Amino acid sequence: MPITIMGDREFENVPSIKSKALRINLNENIYGTFSEIGAGQETVRNFFRAGGASGTIAKAMSAYDKDFSDAIYGIEDDRRYVTEERLKKMLTHETNLIEQRISREKHPNKLFFTYANTVATIDFAKKYKGHGWVGIRYQVHPEEEYNEIILHVRFHENDARLQQNTLGILGVNLIYGAYYKYDNPKKLLRYLYDHIDKDQIEIDTINFSGPRFEKVDNRLMSLQLVKNGMTEAVMFAPDGNNVLPAKILYKKNILALRGSFRPVTKVNMDMYKRSMELFLKENRVDEENTEVIFEITLSNLRAEGEIDERDFMDRAELLCSLGQTVMISNFQEYYRVVEYFSRYTKERMGLAMGVNNLVDIFDEKYYRHLSGGILEAFGKLFFKDLKVYLYPLKDKDTGEITTSENLKVHPRMKELYKFFKYNGKVVDIKNYDPEILDIYSREVLQMIAEGKGGWESMLPEKTTAMIKEHNLFSHQKQKEAQKA
Repeated sequence: MPITIMGDREFENVPSIKSKALRINLNENIYGTFSEIGAGQETVRNFFRAGGASGTIAKAMSAYDKDFSDAIYGIEDDRRYVTEERLKKMLTHETNLIEQRISREKHPNKLFFTYANTVATIDFAKKYKGHGWVGIRYQVHPEEEYNEIILHVRFHENDARLQQNTLGILGVNLIYGAYYKYDNPKKLLRYLYDHIDKDQIEIDTINFSGPRFEKVDNRLMSLQLVKNGMTEAVMFAPDGNNVLPAKILYKKNILALRGSFRPVTKVNMDMYKRSMELFLKENRVDEENTEVIFEITLSNLRAEGEIDERDFMDRAELLCSLGQTVMISNFQEYYRVVEYFSRYTKERMGLAMGVNNLVDIFDEKYYRHLSGGILEAFGKLFFKDLKVYLYPLKDKDTGEITTSENLKVHPRMKELYKFFKYNGKVVDIKNYDPEILDIYSREVLQMIAEGKGGWESMLPEKTTAMIKEHNLFSHQKQKEAQKA
């Protein structure tokens, strides 16, 4: 007999955590295990309190002791417990136990699930606020393969009990959304914050998998995290998949390049290569411990006030295909990028940018919201011994080359600029390729859209091939124009 999970009706008011847990409990077919490590059993507690849990909860456990946890789930190679690998082992182990111990013949309509989390709450000294992995593996049809939703959270509250309570609410929202909002993952994502303020907890990575999520692009779901204010930045590895920022940035030297990359041009790649050469010459910077990040700000992903998701995908895919790590952020100001990186590393940082970007940095209008104004921002920007690697600009009309020596900032900013310039904070990229300075991504984009030829030589060879193969950036129009 097929089981159908009816879609949730639109509530005028957000349903309470108790009503969500009760609705799960009263569904006679939803049945599973709760396994929670590190913050008590805060999620399952909500289901016990709601009532009617006897038909829902197969088992609730917390293998809190490390030795006991290892005996159940095995020992991790890195001896860590708050990892995605640990969470997946928990989900797999507990799901297998349900399948082994509950007869399908006796319970043909049961929809099995395993909810698990492994977290570290705030430490006693309140220096590290904590983080964790949360996930659910579950069925929406008894004969269907399992679906899975896994996310990483960072705690922002300053009290362990508050963090535990928030985690418990998030867990209920996840289980409820998994069963009643799986057909609309974007809504499911937003509902994770029901009864939670965004300054309480941050979700910085999420991945959906399984038959019900075959058409879900996890990179687009990551974009929703930034768009909805659930996190400040998300990252994609060169293989194009979501990756935890901490995994990439922890204790690394970081060289960041910001741009629209619409599309990525030979100028972008020359800036990357030349700035990397300079960065690797700095003290205590070695290539093995250095990460290069291509950053796209959310403001550069907007088209007529809305984010063009297809456009975002095009840019991310092109950069990843070139072997680059991509970060999507909501940081408008550069100092916020540096602050973000400093969460994860105390090693050296560098920013590669063009002349126009540097001029914008010295524009006071971006810092009016700070009590200390531009001076406060610059104190944060030039964190420790951060350096800016400046790529020159060629004037299209006169052919004049602008570098750090002759760029013009606002008269009030001249002395401040000189201070940073002559203290070695701004370094000119001198061994650039002069043959490509006439390449501008906006012009390339326009040529592609209008069906004009000649743009191919302005981009990396692999980028050109991908644009043509996948008809990116309205390349289809060019093909149609050529046929006409």
